[in-house]
Amino acid sequence: MARITVNVDGMDHTTDVEPRTLLVHHLREGLGKTGTVVGCDTSNCGACTVLIDGESVKSCSVLAVQADGATIETVEGLAGPEGLHPVQTAFHEHHGLQCGYCTPGMLMRSICLVRENPSPSEDEVREGLNGNMCRCTGYQGIVSAVMAYAESADEGGTR
Repeated sequence: MARITVNVDGMDHTTDVEPRTLLVHHLREGLGKTGTVVGCDTSNCGACTVLIDGESVKSCSVLAVQADGATIETVEGLAGPEGLHPVQTAFHEHHGLQCGYCTPGMLMRSICLVRENPSPSEDEVREGLNGNMCRCTGYQGIVSAVMAYAESADEGGTR
């Protein structure tokens, strides 16, 4: 066993993990962060995307021990007492989800994408979401949601 400490959604957690445990499984089973979903376990779909020290990462491609000392943001940390995060509002208003399975990863990748490129074009959004798959929406609602989120962030919304 290895002892690791991670800050997840603003809370520090020190736990023992087996060195071969994937971060996605540690988040879900060890810390109860079930909003981060397991889509494929092969890093193809992006449903498990979280932010590690501000960078979007597919948590099924990272060992929990590799995240020792990191700050991790999950979909469950987005909404606060004041309501939904602006990216969640944009996805809701622009129909950026259907079944919702890919949504946690899409939300987290979108936040990182807009942090990296505050005023993306539609093509840049599509390129930026490459690696996060949705099997339901056809992506237009997702792209529209990310564009709206970027605009709201430019107007003082949270990034």
